[in-house]
Amino acid sequence: MISVYVGLLSASAVMGILLTLLGLPGNWLIVAAVAVYAYNVKDAGRADIGIAVAIAVFVLAAIGELLEFAAGAWGASRAGGSRRSATLALVGSVVGGISGSIVGLPIPVIGPLLAAVFFAALGALLGAMAGEIWKGRTLEQGWTVGRAAFHGRLLGILVKLAVALVMVAVIAAALFLE
Repeated sequence: MISVYVGLLSASAVMGILLTLLGLPGNWLIVAAVAVYAYNVKDAGRADIGIAVAIAVFVLAAIGELLEFAAGAWGASRAGGSRRSATLALVGSVVGGISGSIVGLPIPVIGPLLAAVFFAALGALLGAMAGEIWKGRTLEQGWTVGRAAFHGRLLGILVKLAVALVMVAVIAAALFLE
């Protein structure tokens, strides 16, 4: 039965990484999977995950969120973007990430991942531009803020992905090292 839980935890970790690439809360899926695993698998020796690991994974996910938010805020604020453009950049990023994962399907494995990251950043650019133009700013001002949102979103996704990989490494270490 423990091997089933390990398999589900592993599948959840992989799904969490993929969701993170799409700009969705994949790190929190990993946290939830670890919590469910820790609650259901007790006194299993090597396959046991204790409360310390669950707390560490939670803290890492929170740090990932803060770093992603900081990167996005840095991108938009660096160019003088409005709250409206930041909000639309976030919406555009999610839509772009999902669209990119579909567009990248013809290229096996790596296509959807790379397209999701690029399209999420492109969605942030377009959303920020739309927000600035909606606010009455010029196309040039919108482009400047959009470009900064693109770079900030790209940096945010990569930082959050790095945190997700660290979370998975912590889980793997807890499962396979004694």
